[in-house]
Amino acid sequence: MIKANNVFLVGPMGAGKTTIGRLLAKNLSLKFVDLDAEIEKRCGADIPWIFDVEGEAGFRKRESMLLEELTDLEGILLATGGGAVLDSRNREFLKERGCVVYLCASATQLMERTAHDRSRPLLQVDDPLSVLTRLIAERDPFYREVADLIVETERKKPQAVAEWVAREVRQHQA
Repeated sequence: MIKANNVFLVGPMGAGKTTIGRLLAKNLSLKFVDLDAEIEKRCGADIPWIFDVEGEAGFRKRESMLLEELTDLEGILLATGGGAVLDSRNREFLKERGCVVYLCASATQLMERTAHDRSRPLLQVDDPLSVLTRLIAERDPFYREVADLIVETERKKPQAVAEWVAREVRQHQA
């Protein structure tokens, strides 16, 4: 039985969590919240700056505190950050408080989607493809652990993915 009062999107950066999330929220009449954007709004600083000043550990602490708060709300569609599943408490909040949808794609596809995005601190390296490959390998088991649905977004239009997920969520509500 899928828990459908909230929907949480997980997956690597570039999988389409924000784009698909906005469409899906509208389709399911849920309030859309992007976890990374909410962190930036509340901190008054962008994520690269937070990483520079506080490091990844500082960012993850902020992320966990906000994830706990937001997953406790009702009627939201939350697009999480790619690393939100690293913390075991975060995974518990996601599993217990809503329907979790894992959006996945190949490292090559993710690279194409994020190639010109300078707001992703972990990819500001000489070989971002190897970083994406490593991150997928490390995080995929966690994404799968929390997922109620797993959706391949490779070469699919965001609208088509959102419509399919909405149908699946509604079907399991009945």
